[in-house]
Amino acid sequence: MNRRHFFVAQAGWPALLARSGRGAPRATVRTEIKRLKLRHTWTTTMSSSDYRDTLYVAYTNDGLTGHGEGAPIVRYRENAEGARQAVESVRELLAAAEPWQFAKIMQQVFGQGEWAGKAAIDIALMDWVGQKLGVPLYRYFGLDPRDTPVTTFSIGIDNPEKTRQKVREAADFPVLKIKVGLDTDEATIAAVRSATDKPLRVDANEGWKDKEVAVRKIDWLAGQGVEFVEQPMPAEMLDEMHWVHSRVHVPLIADEACRHASDIPKLAGAFDGVNVKLDKAGGILEAHRMIQLAKALGLKTMLGCMVSSSVSVTAPRIFRPWWTMPTWTAIC
Repeated sequence: MNRRHFFVAQAGWPALLARSGRGAPRATVRTEIKRLKLRHTWTTTMSSSDYRDTLYVAYTNDGLTGHGEGAPIVRYRENAEGARQAVESVRELLAAAEPWQFAKIMQQVFGQGEWAGKAAIDIALMDWVGQKLGVPLYRYFGLDPRDTPVTTFSIGIDNPEKTRQKVREAADFPVLKIKVGLDTDEATIAAVRSATDKPLRVDANEGWKDKEVAVRKIDWLAGQGVEFVEQPMPAEMLDEMHWVHSRVHVPLIADEACRHASDIPKLAGAFDGVNVKLDKAGGILEAHRMIQLAKALGLKTMLGCMVSSSVSVTAPRIFRPWWTMPTWTAIC
């Protein structure tokens, strides 16, 4: 008997190892595309839709099921069927893998692309781990739920009357985030301000293509009580964003320009903060890396979401205590 087997036998570790998942029966993986019908047509500078399809993943092992979801992002040429096929392509890997080695699994599933599918796997695995340990994930990551900040409610682009209606329906939310980026920006903000004096945040979704226009719009928004502006210009226009950043006094947040941890170092100096989304990052583990790196570089951090169900929207809440500015929350 070698030393490891001796200590396992003497300490009664076989039961402990069984509880830890070693030797657990082969896992099962189920995928399903969920269609979410929206109360209002959701419009940004990029697209307009009455529903969104997301990918749901259920990971079952040792009597427990972890639930995950990913919302494919059209901006990155992803869709729900492509995400489903990507997850199905690694079904055998997931079924045979040791779930406690979740970080290793996430490195193996698939590389570039299909980040929403990867996020669905990651969230399902982390949900399983939390259930297996019997602790919520915020505790696993050492966080305090009492630090949870205020959540904002996003309002898509629409005509003035619809915009006012949406603002009234969002009465329970103390802060609003307004989608802009078109020639109708002034009318949109005027409609919002005719219905509320709440603090506002704005997301242009890369809508302003000229740096002087971006500065003019941002300065005008500052006068309307807007607290920050998200992704004013296209992600690839980083030099122009440095120019804009040096001329405005409202914090600027990177969204489409910030997908993964490797994107963050080049954003310092062009933005004041980054918007971390599990669907574009590929899940909780990469989002964790992004938050830590952003903070190390002195950037503010916020968590955003896509149009998705509570499975996906709930997952990033474990990180909210890490936000430097507690009110920079966003929920779509």
